[in-house]
Amino acid sequence: MASQDWFEKDFYASLGVAKDVSDAELKKVYRKLARQHHPDSNPGDAAAEARFKEISEAYAVLSDPEQRQEYDQLRALGAGGARFSPGAGGDFEDLLGGLFGGGARGGFGGAGYGGSYDDVLGGLFGGGARGGRAPRGPRRGRDQHASVTLDFQTASNGDTMTLQTGDGRSVNVRIPPGVADGQRIKLRGKGEPSPNGGEPGDLVLEVAVRPHPVFTREGLNLRVVLPVTFVEAALGATVEVPTLGGEPVKVKVPAGTPSGRVLRVKGKGISSKKGQGDLLVEVQVAVPRRVDGAAREALEAFAAAMPAEDPREDLLAKARAAR
Repeated sequence: MASQDWFEKDFYASLGVAKDVSDAELKKVYRKLARQHHPDSNPGDAAAEARFKEISEAYAVLSDPEQRQEYDQLRALGAGGARFSPGAGGDFEDLLGGLFGGGARGGFGGAGYGGSYDDVLGGLFGGGARGGRAPRGPRRGRDQHASVTLDFQTASNGDTMTLQTGDGRSVNVRIPPGVADGQRIKLRGKGEPSPNGGEPGDLVLEVAVRPHPVFTREGLNLRVVLPVTFVEAALGATVEVPTLGGEPVKVKVPAGTPSGRVLRVKGKGISSKKGQGDLLVEVQVAVPRRVDGAAREALEAFAAAMPAEDPREDLLAKARAAR
């Protein structure tokens, strides 16, 4: 809803974007700033907290098409030339007085108008005014935006936590299991309360997930790189593989497994309402850095016993054919 302080605040400048910024770029800039100034990343820093509230308010308005249009129209009135500009030393009250023929400060009292600033703004943007059109019914509260950074395990399992919104309110929210980095969660009814008895707005939560030292995520699947020895890869072996938040599982590495082959462990990925993922085990053959003595003799004997073959023959043939 349009308000007096919209004349005084430059939301585009708060986010450091141009007036014609696209929705995608606006979101990208907001996410970067929100992560930088989030209270969780700056404990006890009052300036960072104030900056976070400033950018959250700016994004809440500019990311809503209806509010952004109202904001642009209202700001244009204050910068649209002599007729609408309050001029040197003028303020919001002078501007509205000029718009509706009241001149300076006295123009809204008595016979001049008799209404409040909210009445005037409501008349400008479809809300009616006293003595004018009938006011609309209860207005839905505005959507608000917040950001949260989760560790990999919490994002996988879900959690309940308390977050601070841009206007300083604390709300309890449920993070669903399986939330991904960059995902937006809409929490219905957790946004700004209605100013006149309507439904509250929603809280749109931007999620960032910290990387895991072992696992990466591919949709609902988890991927882990599994080092195996040359002997295990050549002869085959059964080895232990870690799982996210659980006990290791036994995985059979077939004889002759090369580096890069992916083994699948069913049901050990991310669990969410969308389904259950798997654990993708990418085999990586670990070559010893140093081979001496009996081990070297054994490898030389192994090489002599193996049939002559060139594993690069096919690669070189393709390169020659492509020239």
